[in-house]
Amino acid sequence: MKLFILVLLFAIAFTSIVDEINNANVGWTAQEYEQFAGKTKEELRSLLNTHLGPYDLPKKEFISYEALPTNFDPRDKWPSCIHAIRDQGNCGSCWAFGAAEALTDRFCIQKNIDVILSTQDLVSCDKNNYGCDGGYLDVAWAFMKATGVVTEECYPYTSGTSGQTGSCKRTCKDGSTGKKYHASNYYSVSGITNIMNELYTNGPTEGAFEVYEDFMNYKSGVYRHISGSYLGGHAIKVMGWGVESGKDYWLCANSWGTSWGISGYFKILKGVDECGIEDDIVAGMAGTVGFF
Repeated sequence: MKLFILVLLFAIAFTSIVDEINNANVGWTAQEYEQFAGKTKEELRSLLNTHLGPYDLPKKEFISYEALPTNFDPRDKWPSCIHAIRDQGNCGSCWAFGAAEALTDRFCIQKNIDVILSTQDLVSCDKNNYGCDGGYLDVAWAFMKATGVVTEECYPYTSGTSGQTGSCKRTCKDGSTGKKYHASNYYSVSGITNIMNELYTNGPTEGAFEVYEDFMNYKSGVYRHISGSYLGGHAIKVMGWGVESGKDYWLCANSWGTSWGISGYFKILKGVDECGIEDDIVAGMAGTVGFF
């Protein structure tokens, strides 16, 4: 009975956040999502388990800057290299999705190698991170540099259904010879102009930020935190930037499927470090391809 009351109260709280946002003209709209219905705060936190920085990494700085556009969407610049939205499911593996997705795009952009890199390889085999219980961005990129990751065809994602980290596999499910795709290096990027130049020159990065209850209800517009308590750190793919209704934003790809947000994407206020979005930007260049 107590559990039922808690779930009911939480559902009421979420409904009130949606109404509050949509009635307040705050620059973005909200809606309720079936995938989060009935989940407690603890259950939602379990999906967000990225450990936020700052990370002790080399800092990428651009000595000279290109003339950057007001709006930049990498799907326009590299239309065949920005890959589809994915869904982490019931596993706190956002740290792995952001890393694998960014390196996937960069292999296509930088090496003309079009593959989907396996998030399951990171979730199950990166023993310095915590699988479905979360991870660190810098540790994920260290793994992709040192060990590399195979393709999604070789090692499909299963933790989203099971909610379990699973054991590391050393053979490909499809029977192919497993190739390992490596990052050649990894680094952090800070400062608005450096981040923009990194995205424009080298492709999407991984990023992390603080998630509050209202973000779970994001539908469209330029997000900024308005209501609700802190839930946890979340990793995403940072892609580009733009201006909407006079508000500067970062364009990001989430890993909650295409039914959430703007078909899986979201825009978050740029230039004021909203929810720490400009603090934890990590990336690396596409490197070598080896074998198991």
